[in-house]
Amino acid sequence: MIQRETIRVPVGQGLSIVADVAGRLGAPTVVLGHGGGQTRHSWDKAEDQLAQAGYFAINYDLRGHGDSDWSPDGDYAITTRAADLARVAERGSRPLALVGASLGGITAMVAASLGLDVAAIVLVDIVPKVSMTGVARIRDFMMANPDGFTSLEQAADAISAYYPERTRPADLSGLRKNLRPAPDGRWHWHWDRRMMEDERASPHHVLHILDRADWTDRVPTLLVRGMKSDIVTDDGVADLRRRVPHLEIADIRGAGHMVAGDRNDDFNAAVIGFLQRVMPPG
Repeated sequence: MIQRETIRVPVGQGLSIVADVAGRLGAPTVVLGHGGGQTRHSWDKAEDQLAQAGYFAINYDLRGHGDSDWSPDGDYAITTRAADLARVAERGSRPLALVGASLGGITAMVAASLGLDVAAIVLVDIVPKVSMTGVARIRDFMMANPDGFTSLEQAADAISAYYPERTRPADLSGLRKNLRPAPDGRWHWHWDRRMMEDERASPHHVLHILDRADWTDRVPTLLVRGMKSDIVTDDGVADLRRRVPHLEIADIRGAGHMVAGDRNDDFNAAVIGFLQRVMPPG
């Protein structure tokens, strides 16, 4: 059985990032970054399988999410997130791979663009040039229900309305990892709504940073694409391939934007197979 340890990583101004680590310290390191509005628990199974494959896995909650601290001044700039990622990566060894879904993937690309030494990058249903229609749909979902939910069942109903393709689970206890009860008994998503207001994380700002990137011609990069995604389009894939000529793509059929949650085993197999080839564990 894989043993996980939960750690806190100071990132300045008295704030810290919470992460789970698993695997042999000193082994090639894989840092897992979840998507916006999620928590590190989205990666629990992937973390275990990476550790079993011989990697040291670091699975962290992004700033403003889960058990990590929230910025008191509302600073959720993508460069701030990239700096957090660099501090988290210091807890591992080299070579280093970054696996990021959506916001976690954008953070990985920006961190590499700003000088973080990486041996491989896996982007999970995210590209620099995203579909703004899909982004707007996610934003609308995340900004809805500002007063929270009366019950976990009501939260599950909201998720089902947003993502009807996914089977509604009979056991809702897993939602407790993404919501927290307030003193009035209502349930709230456990992430800081102010991050949606920081324009320094906008797609335009990210593209400006990536246009100056130099990792794109030397770092093995895999795009894991959900074939039912409304975020990654053929145009977005073409733009990423222009930036990363050696780009590899793994298309996961039957998966939407939440690839790991929709087809977890297929996703893990694609990611670990890629990493074993470009950054072997032993």
